[in-house]
Amino acid sequence: MFDPTIYENLKVVFEGAVYDLDLDGQIVVIHRADLMDLAAMSRSYAIRFRLKDGHSSAEIRLSAGLTDLAGEKLEWRNARPGCGLEIVFSLMLRNPVTACRNIQDILQQIWDIGTAVVQTLSFRYGDDGSRCHNEIAVRFDRKIGESQVSDIPDLLEHTVRTLRQLEPYHTEE
Repeated sequence: MFDPTIYENLKVVFEGAVYDLDLDGQIVVIHRADLMDLAAMSRSYAIRFRLKDGHSSAEIRLSAGLTDLAGEKLEWRNARPGCGLEIVFSLMLRNPVTACRNIQDILQQIWDIGTAVVQTLSFRYGDDGSRCHNEIAVRFDRKIGESQVSDIPDLLEHTVRTLRQLEPYHTEE
């Protein structure tokens, strides 16, 4: 009988929890991808959503490499299989210097010390740079496994809370 991997089990739990929030009307799922990279023999899953009336988005990214998958399936003695997890927020903003400082403070208050917050700004060539795209990655310092399944509702609560805090910084023009 087929035994699902840690990656597959976590993917199903994340997907179900996110779609539950969508059904409750708190968020709207706007994109989803489940990919297998045959060159690297890795898997990745991403689900992107925004608040029901919001513009900023959050994307949960789950990944597992060949070492994780092989170590788990072949039951290597010293293997520590698990999945990488990253949450990426995306919004357009004005006045990036001030806004990014405030956003960094907000994310450090919401997320645990065991996470790294990285903001990456971009704008179109020819624009004056006063309006730019901000991609904010919350990266966790360790792999996750099935023992963290009970943490997923809290993680999603933090993600929705972060979207609410980021929304005032989003600009259309």
